[in-house]
Amino acid sequence: MSLTWTDSLDIALELIEKFPETDPKTVRFTDLHQWITELEEFEDDPNRSNEKILEAIILSWMDEMN
Repeated sequence: MSLTWTDSLDIALELIEKFPETDPKTVRFTDLHQWITELEEFEDDPNRSNEKILEAIILSWMDEMN
């Protein structure tokens, strides 16, 4: 499965698996961006992200944690 910036839920699920003890509300966007681009399945252009995309991923992450 390849991930792109539009796969907010799938990215969030991967981050939950990789960082199970991390509270998504404490993650800085710069760290989040790096973590996503380092995911093995991530295959999108790292420069295509923006604040709105990163917010959507954080919100998906928070929703899945609850």
